[in-house]
Amino acid sequence: MSEEKTFADLDLSPEVMGALKKMGVKRPTTIQQKAIPLMMDNVSVIAKAPTGTGKTFAFGIPILEYLNMDSKFVQALILCPTRELALQITTELKGLAKYIKGFRIAALIGGQSMRLQSEKIQKRPQVIVATPGRLIDMVGRKLVDISEIYTLVLDEADEMLKMGFINDIRKVMALTPKDKQIALFSATMPREIQNITWEFMSDAAEIDVMPKAEDHPDIDQFIVECPEKDKLKTIIRIMAKEDLRKTIIFCNTKVTTSKVGAQLTAAGVSARILHGDISQSVRNKVMDQYRADKFDVLVATDVVARGIDVDDIEAIFNYDIPKENELYLHRIGRTARAGKSGKAFSLVAYLERPRMEEIIRYTKVDPKPYEL
Repeated sequence: MSEEKTFADLDLSPEVMGALKKMGVKRPTTIQQKAIPLMMDNVSVIAKAPTGTGKTFAFGIPILEYLNMDSKFVQALILCPTRELALQITTELKGLAKYIKGFRIAALIGGQSMRLQSEKIQKRPQVIVATPGRLIDMVGRKLVDISEIYTLVLDEADEMLKMGFINDIRKVMALTPKDKQIALFSATMPREIQNITWEFMSDAAEIDVMPKAEDHPDIDQFIVECPEKDKLKTIIRIMAKEDLRKTIIFCNTKVTTSKVGAQLTAAGVSARILHGDISQSVRNKVMDQYRADKFDVLVATDVVARGIDVDDIEAIFNYDIPKENELYLHRIGRTARAGKSGKAFSLVAYLERPRMEEIIRYTKVDPKPYEL
């Protein structure tokens, strides 16, 4: 399939094309080029693709293209592992559907009022984005009906399995029509996911997309070699030298996130932290403040990074080198959103060099050495 394929080649509606143009999205990523035509042809897909390569549009565009705006039932269900990812997908699909009159979408996630979510369902959304636990709970209370959906998307299926949602996924399969279209997206394909595909997706098309740097356009990537103890002051120096303000610093653990956040604040940098132990209401408040430019630096773990979808992030810093190769592309993809450019700096201590070299081999990125 030609790498030069454009969205115009995919025979999309004027409404979706208009939304893509407004968002400044010009070229479909590899996963979008492969998945959109299949899904628009009502084919189920099993897609192995790393996070951060445009999966939401890959399944979101076909869903929006076939919606029956006169129907009163839920037509598409998107299951994902975390609240943050559910909210991110909801926001992205709202943007894609900007010019589709009457489009409604509801996010059903834990940590939010079930009464408010029930009110959203009463407005008859065509699309539901949900975490498995909250969805099963609401179906059990007869607050939501998923018995007539056309499409079921399992996003980040491997993460859902890691978090123990396998039984919930099986329940959802049983509660939805046998002839539904299924789109399963996963960065890895462990045996449990293969079992699901064998059991429920015998006629599915398989897509295997290796991570590609060109799917994250306009990001200048740098490696900064420095001792572990000097990482924070190095970040502060780079921010001053590059005149960076709105940035994200990624850490591997909650402890490091808290430590870096406290040290930045002590150094006079306006910063807030996000990690898995912080309540959903506080996370939402922090993200609202970040979007509104109430502080400059967000320090976060990968668990919550999935919900960070902000258009004007100037740079990201890898304070810790990520433990999984796909996470590198996911992290750098937080900058250069909506057609803008961005920078990514990886601070590499001596013991982290082999890990960084493996990421470079796997992702085929080519970060340049950065000299302070």
